Formats: sequence, structure tokens, C-alpha cells
Amino acid sequence: MPNSKERSQPAGPPPGFHGGPGRHMPRGPVVKAKNTKETLQRLWHYLRKQKAGLIAVTIFTTISAVLMLMGPYLIGISIDKYIIPRNYNGLLWLCLVLLFVYIGSSAFSWLQMHVMASVSQNTVREMRRDLFDKLQKLPIPYFDKTAHGELMSRTTNDMDTVSNTLNQSMAQFINSVLTLVGVVIFMLVMDVWLTIVSMVVIPLVLLITKNIAKFTRKFFSSQQKELGSLNGYIEETVSGQKVIKVYRREEKALEEFREKNLALRDVAKKAQIFAGVMGPSMNFVNNLSFGLIAGIGGWMALKGIVTIGIVVAFLNYSRQFSRPINELANQFNLLQAAIAGAERIFEVMDEVEEDKEGENLPLLQHINHSISFENVSFSYSKDDRAVLKNISFTAEKGQNIALVGPTGAGKTTIVNLLTRFYDIEEGRIKVDGTDIKMWDRNSLRKRIGIVLQDAFLFSSSVMENIRYGRLDATVEEVVDAAKMANADSFIRRLPEGYQSKLSADGGNLSQGQRQLITIARAILADPDILILDEATSSIDTRTERQIQEAMKTLMVGRTSFVIAHRLSTIREADMILVIKDGEIFERGNHDELMEQKGFYYELQMNAATAQKAV
Repeated sequence: MPNSKERSQPAGPPPGFHGGPGRHMPRGPVVKAKNTKETLQRLWHYLRKQKAGLIAVTIFTTISAVLMLMGPYLIGISIDKYIIPRNYNGLLWLCLVLLFVYIGSSAFSWLQMHVMASVSQNTVREMRRDLFDKLQKLPIPYFDKTAHGELMSRTTNDMDTVSNTLNQSMAQFINSVLTLVGVVIFMLVMDVWLTIVSMVVIPLVLLITKNIAKFTRKFFSSQQKELGSLNGYIEETVSGQKVIKVYRREEKALEEFREKNLALRDVAKKAQIFAGVMGPSMNFVNNLSFGLIAGIGGWMALKGIVTIGIVVAFLNYSRQFSRPINELANQFNLLQAAIAGAERIFEVMDEVEEDKEGENLPLLQHINHSISFENVSFSYSKDDRAVLKNISFTAEKGQNIALVGPTGAGKTTIVNLLTRFYDIEEGRIKVDGTDIKMWDRNSLRKRIGIVLQDAFLFSSSVMENIRYGRLDATVEEVVDAAKMANADSFIRRLPEGYQSKLSADGGNLSQGQRQLITIARAILADPDILILDEATSSIDTRTERQIQEAMKTLMVGRTSFVIAHRLSTIREADMILVIKDGEIFERGNHDELMEQKGFYYELQMNAATAQKAV
């Protein structure tokens, strides 16, 4: 992908060959979940893989709920049969039964929570695996337009929201439904009229729940979006601390952070307020139900219609009846957040992957002949002007092709198209006389080695960072590659040599040392094509000489594309392409272009003047 300094139009490619942060991701209006039903169905697709666990949770929850429901019924019996008649022996026996009932209910409740924790974590593990797998299959343009912090928010915050909801709500939902059904059955068995009195408040519960849930879904969805935006900004500022400090923009960064932080606070506050309204509203309804049962039940007891034990049992059941309603209402809040988070996760999973047209195409084993561009034109989006216009040239096997030109000319775009990070709109790119779209994409990339201006290293050992070029390489092969890159000597001086652990992005090495390791990685990959994207522009002259010596050996028999910052590094190129405004302005070797005294000649003269001034 193109270098940011090549952007010759406002809405152009992202910064960095390996994918820019895409920090200008558009933020649309806040909307609720687009398709709640579909999102729940997709979540169920993952949950049903845990059939054994779900069955166990259902059984344990059922037993726990039934035991808990027996409590009020037994209390009513104790009042009518033992307390009022003063039968203390029977009362003692019934108290022991009640003790075992409540202990059993608690034990099975703990079992279902234990099993549900495993079910929820296994489910989220599967989702997280699929999401990460999807990220590996997405095309480079997707990462151009999507903030890295936004993606991190979806893989962490949204995933945690789904995990917490599954862990807390799944078993609770089953328990609540079973409790509601069980309470109704027990109450109907004892007295139909008191049961009807208990049901009077249900329409009020449904009305309150429906109206509050409408707002909580909206604000929880908005909260997740604002959290993703804030994470993206934090990721951006942490990565760009050097730039922020050198331009003294700390206050500006703080101001923008405060704005985003306030936006998150405001929407999170609204979400929590509406979520908090549910509890007090349900408490009011519960107390109303309790008062109705106490008043009407007391009157019926005085009239001899029901016994005191039945009234007491109904009062207990009214609490048990309102508790699952409260829990279901509160679960709506959790569910809205989970649906919003799951939908954002599934949005990434639904993104279009790299074209799979190459699944049955032949593998490119080696590049034996030429690489040619034929009238290639390209722009990064339909609304942008063309970055490349009618580019045509041929690189024979073993040739060293240099690409030079002003910033934004399209040099890096040419090699991006060769690697098929982007697909061309017009023209053709051929390898060994065959359009690269007719070769398997992965086998094409396997034949290409890339060294970037910004060396990227992983947080692992030096050995593993070099071996990334070929994972099955032996220790001896890794060391030989490091020697060819002139990196062996400084690696051995590290505290643990090749096993020394690197910090994030190789922060405990110098820029030159990081670059030498990435070159060793490219050497180990043994590619047919080398792409050097200003590989020596960020290092000192002495290190540059070391790299040039290694690259001369490496380039033998390989086709090389060199994007040069220092024009002195391309004098020996077989062909120099001078790119200007997306077109090949001049071509030839160094001597031929100098004789023409054209644009390349001016570049060389300006470079020589700048060198003398230094």
C-alpha cells in the first residue's frame, strides 16, 4: 500500500506499505442494532456447539428452580398444619425438609453457574478465533479505511461484553422462565382468584420493559461506537508520541481526547440512567403486587375463602414471581449491550475477504522469466483521480529496476500492485507471460521478498523474527541469512544472542539494526523478486554500506525493484524508471538519463547540491 508521502489527492491511499491506521474512519449517526433477530441467531449458532454443557445447565437450573419453588408451598403448609394447630414435632420435621430444599437449590445453582462459565468461555473462544481468522483474510484496503483502535475495540471490548452476557444471562434466563412458569402453576393449584390478582400487574411490567428497552438498546449501541472511536484515538496518539512531542501538540491531543472522552461519558451516562430506571420501576410494580395480594388475600382469609397459610405462600410467591420479572427486565439491558457488541463483531466477520478466485489456480513455483506491466492504470477509489496512468515496462529476470521520482508520484503503488495488495482496473501485469490474476495469490506472494523503510519486528526473539521469512528454516540457515545481511555480529553482542527478546516493534534496537534483521528475514525467504521500499533511507551511511554489500549478493539472479530515497544507491540499476504524476516520465540507465539532461538529471544535480551544503 502506498506511502503517505505519495498521496497526491486528498482521499488517497493510507500511510505505510503494510497498512495505515485509517484514522479518518467516518462516523455515521447513532443507530440501534440493525437486525436483532439475525444477531441472536448467529450467537445461537455458536452456543449450540456446546450442547452437552447447555443440557447440563438446563437440568441443574431446573432442579434448582423447582427446589426453590417448593419453599413457599412448604411454608404455607407449615402454617396451616403445624403452627396454627401447634404441632411442634411436625413443624421441626418440616423445617429440616425446608433446610435440605434450600441447600439443594443453592448447590444446583452453583453447579449450573460453574458449567455455564465453561459454556460461555468456549463460545467466546470460538467467536474470537473466527474473528481473528477473518482479520487474516481481509484485504489490505479494509485496514486502510478502518482504525486499528476500532478493530481492537471489537476484538476486546465487544467480545468481553458478549462473554459477560452469556455468562450472566443465559442460565439466569432459563431460571427466570422456569420460575415464572413454576410460580404460576403453584399459585393456580392453591387458588385461582389470588392468582388472577397477581397477574394484574403483568401488562404494566411489559409496558415499562418495552419502553425502557427501546432506549437502552439505542444508547448501549452508541456507547460501543464511542468506545471504539476513543480506543482508535488512543492507539493513534500512543503510536505518534514522537510526532506529537516534536510539534508540541500535547495540548491539542488532550483537547481532542477530552472531546471524545466527554462524548463517551455522555452516551454511557444515558445508557446507565435508562438501565438504572428498570430496577426502581420494577420495585414499584413488585410492591404494588405485594400490596394487592396482602390486602385482597387478607380479606379472603377473614371471610374464610382461603387459609392464612395460602395467603403467606402467595406473598412469598409474589416475591418469587416479581424476581424473575426483574431479572428478565435487567437482562434486557445486558442483552442490548451484547447484541450491539455481537453485531459489531459480525460486521467484521461479514466483510468481503480477498478474492478467492485463486483457490483452483496453478501455483507459481518460481519466476523464471520476465515481469511486465502493460498499460496499467489505477486509483484507490472511484472518486479519486488516477494514481498510475498507462504504466508499461518489462523487467527481465535478474534485472535491478529502480523507481525514482517526487513524493506522491506513484512509485510504491507500482510494487503494491505487483504483490496484489490491490487489483488493477485497467491493463495487465504479467509474470512469466501470464497475468498475475491467473496465478494462485499466495504462491505469488511467496516468491516476493519485501524490505520496508519502517522495519517491523514482532515481540519475540531475534531468531523467530528472522525465521518469519521461512518458518521451517533451521538454526544454521537463520544464522547464515543474518551473516549475509551483516547482522550476525551485532546479534551475537546482544545479552542472549539470537534468543534475545525484542520489545514491541524492536524498540530496544537501533533503526539500522532493525533494518538489518528485516533484510535477513527477506534473505531467508529466498524470493525470486526483491522489493526494497526506501530500505536504506532511515539509516546511517556506514550501515547503508553494510546493507548494500549484502543486497548485491542477494540480488544476483533475482529481479529487484528498488524505491530509492538516496539517488546514489541506484547508479548501478539496469533500468531506472522516473515516475512523475503517475506516469513514466523517463527511462534508461544512469548514464543514459544523465546524458538526456532531463528530470532525472535535475534530481541528481539537486541531490549533489544538497550534499555539498551538508
